[in-house]
Amino acid sequence: MSESARHSGAVLPAPPPTRIRTAPALAITALMGALAAIQARINGQLGVRLDDGLTAAAISFGSGLVILICLAAALPDGRRGVRTLVHGVRDGRIPWWMLMPGVAGALTVATQGLAVGIIGVGLFTVGFVAGQVVFGLVLDRIGFGPGGAVAVTLPRLIGGALALVAIGISLAAGGSGAVLWWLLILPFLSGLAVAWQQAANGRLRARVGSALTTTLMNFVSGTVVLLIAAAVHAVVAHPPAAPPGEWWLYIGGSLGVIYIFVSANLVQHTGVLLLALGSVAGQLAMSVVLDVAWPTPASPDLPHELAMVVVALLSVVVASVPWGRRRATLADR
Repeated sequence: MSESARHSGAVLPAPPPTRIRTAPALAITALMGALAAIQARINGQLGVRLDDGLTAAAISFGSGLVILICLAAALPDGRRGVRTLVHGVRDGRIPWWMLMPGVAGALTVATQGLAVGIIGVGLFTVGFVAGQVVFGLVLDRIGFGPGGAVAVTLPRLIGGALALVAIGISLAAGGSGAVLWWLLILPFLSGLAVAWQQAANGRLRARVGSALTTTLMNFVSGTVVLLIAAAVHAVVAHPPAAPPGEWWLYIGGSLGVIYIFVSANLVQHTGVLLLALGSVAGQLAMSVVLDVAWPTPASPDLPHELAMVVVALLSVVVASVPWGRRRATLADR
């Protein structure tokens, strides 16, 4: 971008991104999914210790926001991105809804604080995955992501269906108990919201040219929403318990920074659905480890968790098969 365009706030078309091969992209998304599972368990435990999931979420998002403000102020990319964002909003090139994906992240972290300490990471993840996969397929088909419309090929459809099969397996888990149906509503809504968040983040990143600024904007909007919600809850219901002393209960925000930052960069290479499916594999694999090593009252038994992981991994493999151009897509039929 030229100096005149940069200082005027003009947003020029981004150059075509360098394509990342499928295998490395999936490996990175799986790692991000594993981090998301760890974040969910930490935030869930903080919510249990505080007896207040909303305050736990506000602490997680607020700590991430502090990290991002420091990075944006210290790095040239962050300062340029913020200037471009401000000019874009002022000139109307960046619509208001592109500033709101952080609300989806706030819903996810709040759900972690409210539910994971009770139902475990595995059952949270499969409910979350249901929303991601279903809405990711829709968003890719209508072209909401930064890469435009992505054809609904037969492998992608089968991969999405297999991910839903993994959810069905989780519903048969013996440890779910009578309250599973309503506890999974919030994770499912979070999955819907995060699929939209990932697509919207990709579009915002294309406008501002900075994944750091995109991540910062997520944490600004998310933190504001969570602080308001936590304050209302403290007044209407009850204030949180005394903060626990263990340092590791407060690293959820930093893990969220990594997850959103990498996702904002990857979605333009993978599409919304494939990003969701890749993270599914990492989330479910790590959920097995966490639920075995650190079980909760409603954690599913190991056979059910292993079955979920196998089916979820199969869904990722099927969805990423390079079938070639000669195969007709469902959209063409």
